[in-house]
Amino acid sequence: MEEKQVIPQRPLKSPGLAGLLGMFPFGAGALYNGQYVKALLHLIIFAGLVHMQRDGGGQPFLGLLLAGFIAYQFFDNIHSAKAINAAAAGQAPAGPSAAALPEVSSSGSIFWGIVLIVLGVVLILANLEILSYDRLFDFWPVAVIVIGLKLVADSIGRPGKGRNGK
Repeated sequence: MEEKQVIPQRPLKSPGLAGLLGMFPFGAGALYNGQYVKALLHLIIFAGLVHMQRDGGGQPFLGLLLAGFIAYQFFDNIHSAKAINAAAAGQAPAGPSAAALPEVSSSGSIFWGIVLIVLGVVLILANLEILSYDRLFDFWPVAVIVIGLKLVADSIGRPGKGRNGK
Protein backbone atom coordinates (compact mmCIF):
# COMPACT_ATOMS: atom_id res chain seq x y z
CA MET A 1 0.00 0.00 0.00
CA GLU A 2 1.11 3.46 -0.79
CA GLU A 3 0.74 6.12 1.80
CA LYS A 4 -0.78 9.29 0.58
CA GLN A 5 1.10 12.33 1.65
CA VAL A 6 -1.27 15.00 2.86
CA ILE A 7 -0.15 18.48 2.05
CA PRO A 8 -1.73 21.00 4.38
CA GLN A 9 -3.84 23.47 2.45
CA ARG A 10 -3.13 27.12 2.93
CA PRO A 11 -5.75 28.59 5.23
CA LEU A 12 -8.27 30.66 3.33
CA LYS A 13 -8.75 34.30 4.13
CA SER A 14 -12.19 35.47 5.15
CA PRO A 15 -13.21 38.43 2.97
CA GLY A 16 -15.66 39.56 5.65
CA LEU A 17 -13.04 39.57 8.38
CA ALA A 18 -10.54 41.27 6.06
CA GLY A 19 -13.11 43.99 5.34
CA LEU A 20 -13.96 44.39 9.02
CA LEU A 21 -10.28 44.71 9.90
CA GLY A 22 -9.97 47.20 7.03
CA MET A 23 -12.28 49.51 8.97
CA PHE A 24 -9.46 49.86 11.49
CA PRO A 25 -7.33 52.41 9.70
CA PHE A 26 -3.99 51.06 10.83
CA GLY A 27 -3.50 48.51 8.05
CA ALA A 28 -4.99 45.66 10.10
CA GLY A 29 -6.86 44.19 7.12
CA ALA A 30 -3.72 44.16 4.98
CA LEU A 31 -1.80 42.55 7.85
CA TYR A 32 -4.47 39.83 8.04
CA ASN A 33 -4.07 39.24 4.29
CA GLY A 34 -0.29 38.98 4.69
CA GLN A 35 0.38 42.17 2.72
CA TYR A 36 2.91 43.77 5.04
CA VAL A 37 4.16 46.54 2.75
CA LYS A 38 0.59 47.58 1.98
CA ALA A 39 -0.20 47.59 5.71
CA LEU A 40 2.76 49.88 6.38
CA LEU A 41 1.71 52.17 3.55
CA HIS A 42 -1.86 52.31 4.90
CA LEU A 43 -0.52 53.19 8.34
CA ILE A 44 1.64 56.00 6.96
CA ILE A 45 -1.18 57.43 4.85
CA PHE A 46 -3.61 57.27 7.78
CA ALA A 47 -1.13 58.97 10.12
CA GLY A 48 -0.52 61.71 7.56
CA LEU A 49 -4.23 62.32 7.06
CA VAL A 50 -4.85 62.48 10.82
CA HIS A 51 -1.88 64.82 11.29
CA MET A 52 -3.24 67.19 8.65
CA GLN A 53 -6.55 67.37 10.57
CA ARG A 54 -4.81 68.86 13.60
CA ASP A 55 -5.18 72.57 12.90
CA GLY A 56 -8.62 72.39 11.27
CA GLY A 57 -7.50 73.90 7.98
CA GLY A 58 -8.74 72.30 4.80
CA GLN A 59 -12.00 71.09 6.31
CA PRO A 60 -14.31 69.46 5.28
CA PHE A 61 -12.13 68.17 2.41
CA LEU A 62 -9.55 66.50 4.66
CA GLY A 63 -12.26 64.87 6.78
CA LEU A 64 -13.93 63.48 3.68
CA LEU A 65 -10.57 62.31 2.38
CA LEU A 66 -9.93 60.43 5.63
CA ALA A 67 -13.38 58.82 5.52
CA GLY A 68 -12.84 57.87 1.87
CA PHE A 69 -9.49 56.29 2.70
CA ILE A 70 -11.09 54.13 5.40
CA ALA A 71 -13.81 53.06 2.93
CA TYR A 72 -11.11 52.27 0.35
CA GLN A 73 -9.31 50.03 2.85
CA PHE A 74 -12.56 48.17 3.53
CA PHE A 75 -13.19 47.29 -0.12
CA ASP A 76 -9.52 46.77 -0.99
CA ASN A 77 -9.07 44.22 1.79
CA ILE A 78 -12.18 42.31 0.69
CA HIS A 79 -10.91 42.13 -2.91
CA SER A 80 -7.42 41.15 -1.75
CA ALA A 81 -8.80 38.31 0.41
CA LYS A 82 -10.87 37.04 -2.53
CA ALA A 83 -7.80 37.17 -4.79
CA ILE A 84 -5.70 35.29 -2.23
CA ASN A 85 -8.40 32.63 -1.92
CA ALA A 86 -8.65 32.29 -5.71
CA ALA A 87 -4.88 31.99 -6.02
CA ALA A 88 -4.80 29.33 -3.28
CA ALA A 89 -7.49 27.36 -5.14
CA GLY A 90 -5.47 27.57 -8.35
CA GLN A 91 -7.94 29.86 -10.08
CA ALA A 92 -7.18 33.09 -11.80
CA PRO A 93 -8.90 35.92 -9.96
CA ALA A 94 -11.39 37.86 -12.06
CA GLY A 95 -12.53 41.44 -11.95
CA PRO A 96 -11.01 44.06 -9.67
CA SER A 97 -9.33 41.43 -7.51
CA ALA A 98 -7.16 40.40 -10.46
CA ALA A 99 -5.03 43.48 -9.85
CA ALA A 100 -4.72 42.68 -6.14
CA LEU A 101 -1.77 40.34 -6.69
CA PRO A 102 0.46 42.08 -9.21
CA GLU A 103 3.60 40.47 -10.46
CA VAL A 104 6.68 42.35 -9.36
CA SER A 105 9.08 43.19 -12.13
CA SER A 106 12.01 45.52 -12.02
CA SER A 107 11.83 48.29 -14.57
CA GLY A 108 15.30 49.54 -13.76
CA SER A 109 13.90 53.03 -13.15
CA ILE A 110 14.71 54.93 -9.98
CA PHE A 111 12.08 57.59 -10.68
CA TRP A 112 9.50 56.46 -8.09
CA GLY A 113 12.18 56.02 -5.44
CA ILE A 114 13.34 59.57 -6.00
CA VAL A 115 9.74 60.85 -5.96
CA LEU A 116 9.10 59.17 -2.59
CA ILE A 117 12.36 60.47 -1.12
CA VAL A 118 11.60 64.05 -2.23
CA LEU A 119 8.04 63.77 -0.92
CA GLY A 120 9.32 62.49 2.43
CA VAL A 121 11.87 65.29 2.74
CA VAL A 122 9.26 67.94 1.88
CA LEU A 123 6.80 66.52 4.43
CA ILE A 124 9.48 66.37 7.13
CA LEU A 125 10.38 70.00 6.42
CA ALA A 126 6.69 70.90 6.73
CA ASN A 127 6.44 68.99 10.04
CA LEU A 128 9.45 70.92 11.33
CA GLU A 129 7.69 74.11 10.24
CA ILE A 130 10.48 75.01 7.83
CA LEU A 131 7.88 74.84 5.06
CA SER A 132 4.24 75.81 5.46
CA TYR A 133 1.55 73.23 4.67
CA ASP A 134 -0.53 76.05 3.21
CA ARG A 135 2.22 76.92 0.70
CA LEU A 136 3.03 73.25 0.11
CA PHE A 137 -0.41 72.48 -1.31
CA ASP A 138 -0.13 75.39 -3.73
CA PHE A 139 2.48 73.43 -5.66
CA TRP A 140 0.75 70.05 -6.05
CA PRO A 141 0.30 70.51 -9.84
CA VAL A 142 4.09 70.28 -10.17
CA ALA A 143 3.85 66.60 -9.14
CA VAL A 144 1.32 65.97 -11.93
CA ILE A 145 3.61 67.67 -14.45
CA VAL A 146 6.65 65.64 -13.34
CA ILE A 147 4.74 62.36 -13.52
CA GLY A 148 3.41 63.30 -16.97
CA LEU A 149 6.93 64.08 -18.19
CA LYS A 150 8.12 60.73 -16.84
CA LEU A 151 5.36 58.88 -18.71
CA VAL A 152 6.13 60.72 -21.95
CA ALA A 153 9.86 60.02 -21.59
CA ASP A 154 9.19 56.33 -20.94
CA SER A 155 6.92 56.13 -23.98
CA ILE A 156 9.51 57.73 -26.25
CA GLY A 157 12.35 55.66 -24.83
CA ARG A 158 10.71 52.23 -25.37
CA PRO A 159 12.15 50.16 -28.19
CA GLY A 160 9.70 49.90 -31.10
CA LYS A 161 7.61 52.80 -29.81
CA GLY A 162 7.96 56.50 -29.78
CA ARG A 163 7.61 59.33 -32.26
CA ASN A 164 6.74 57.20 -35.29
CA GLY A 165 3.75 55.62 -33.47
CA LYS A 166 4.83 52.00 -33.91
